[in-house]
Amino acid sequence: MNPAPSSITDWDAETLSRRIHARDVSCREVMQAYLARIHRVNPTYNAIVSLQPDDVLLRQADTRDAQLARGESMGWMHGMPQAVKDLAHVAGLPTTMGSPLMRHFIAKEDGLMAARMKAAGCLVIGKTNTPEFGLGSHTFNEVFGVTRNAWDPTRSAGGSSGGAAVALAQRLLPVADGSDFMGSLRNPAGWNHVFGLRPSQGRVPMAPAQDLWLSQLGTEGPMGRTVQDVARLLGIQAGWSPISPLSIANYDLSTGDIGQFDVKNLRIGWLGDLGGHLPMEDGILPLCRSALGRLTRDGAALDDVAPGFDPVKVWDAWRVWRRVLVASRIAPFLLNPKNRAQIKPEALWEYDQAQGLPATEFLAASAQRSVFYQQMCALLARYDVLALPVAQVWPFDARLRWPQQIGDTAMDTYHRWMEVVIYATFAGLPCISVPAGFGPQGNSKGLPMGVQLIGPPQGERALLDIAAAYEQRAQELLQSSPSQQAR
Repeated sequence: MNPAPSSITDWDAETLSRRIHARDVSCREVMQAYLARIHRVNPTYNAIVSLQPDDVLLRQADTRDAQLARGESMGWMHGMPQAVKDLAHVAGLPTTMGSPLMRHFIAKEDGLMAARMKAAGCLVIGKTNTPEFGLGSHTFNEVFGVTRNAWDPTRSAGGSSGGAAVALAQRLLPVADGSDFMGSLRNPAGWNHVFGLRPSQGRVPMAPAQDLWLSQLGTEGPMGRTVQDVARLLGIQAGWSPISPLSIANYDLSTGDIGQFDVKNLRIGWLGDLGGHLPMEDGILPLCRSALGRLTRDGAALDDVAPGFDPVKVWDAWRVWRRVLVASRIAPFLLNPKNRAQIKPEALWEYDQAQGLPATEFLAASAQRSVFYQQMCALLARYDVLALPVAQVWPFDARLRWPQQIGDTAMDTYHRWMEVVIYATFAGLPCISVPAGFGPQGNSKGLPMGVQLIGPPQGERALLDIAAAYEQRAQELLQSSPSQQAR
C-alpha cells in the first residue's frame, strides 16, 4: 500500500532518501505529495517563490524513477524536491535577490552549492524567499512580499533564510539550504523550530562570488528538521573547490554514528547576554538556559562565562567589516543613479556609511577581529561549546521592518537587535541553532526560540554530535509541528 501524501511530507529527509532508494515510494509520488502541500499551504506563508510548473517537475521526477529502475542513483538527494535560496544561482531560474532591479534576471549557470545538490540528485522546484539583497533578519521584499512565520503567519519568519526555514517547518521541503552573514541560517531556524548550521569559514565555498578573498563573513549552509539531515546536506555542500581559493580542503563527515556521544564530560560555556551587554526581551534567557538542562541532567557541565572580550570593540569592528562588504554588494546597482529609488533604505544606508572609509580604519578593524578570534579560541580551549540565544527578541509583527526597541533600549541601527549572532560569524566558527522551546507570546503554544551552540575552529563534526545528543533528549519538544495547523 502506498503511503498517504501527508505522511510523505512528514518524513525527515534521511527517511525519504532511504524509502526512495528502496522503491517504497516513487519520485513521482514524492513530487506529487510535495506539490499538493505547497499549493495548499504556501499561499498563506509565502516561503517558496518562482515555483516551476507541475508538469515539468513531474517529468523530471519520472526521469529519476527511470534511473532507479536501471539501478542508477545519483546520491542521497535522488528525487528530493529542493528550493534554493533566492540569493543563489540555479540555471534557468530567476535570481531576484528580492530586488525589483533583479526581477527579470535569469541565471545562466548553477552556483556551486546548487550544482553540488543537483549532482546528488535533487530536483530544484523553485526558490525560497529572502529579504532584499539578503539584508535584515525579516524576510520581505518588493518582488514577492512577506514570508510569514510557520507558527503564526502574523509574525516574522526571520531571515535572510526565512523562506527556507518556513518551507522546512511547514513540510514544503524535506531539507533546505540557506546562507548566513548575520545569523541568516540561525535566526530563522530558531524562530521556526528547526535546526540551522552556519559552517566554519570556508567549509562551504560560495561561488560565483564578486570577491574571493575578503567576502568571508557570509557562507552557505544547511537546515533540517533533524541533526542527521543537517549533517547529510552539509556533506553534499562542503568541500574544496579550485574556484574558491580559501575553501577548506579536508572534510570527511561519516554521518552513520552522529549522536553516539557521551555528554558526561561535555563542558558548556553559557555566554547568555554577555553580562548584560545585550538587551533581551523577557523570557528568552531563562528559556534558552533551561533548554541546556537536557544535557546537564545527564552529566554535562554548564557554567556562566564572562565573555573574555570587549563586546563594544567587537561591534565597532564588525560594523566596519559589514559596511565594506555590503557596500561592495550594492555598488554595481548604483552605477546607474536612477536605481537608487528602487533600493531599500537599509541597503542604501549601508552603502552610504562605507563611502570615504579609509583603508587604515578597515585594517584596524581587521586587527581587532584577529584579537577577537584569539579570545574566542581561548574560551573554546576551556569549553567544548559556547551557548547563547539565537535572537534577542521573539518573532515580531510581520508588518514591521525591524524592531526599534528592546525593553528600554532603543536600537541605533536596523540590525542592532541581531547583535547576538555576530560572534560565530566574526570569528569564522561553526555554529548550530537548536530548538529551545516556546515563549510566552503569540498563539496558545507561544512562539519558537533557538539556542546557539558555537564550536571550535573547523569543529563541525563535534558540534553535530553535541547537537544530536541534545536532539535525542528533546524528542517531546521536537514532536511539536506547525504543519498540523495547515492540514
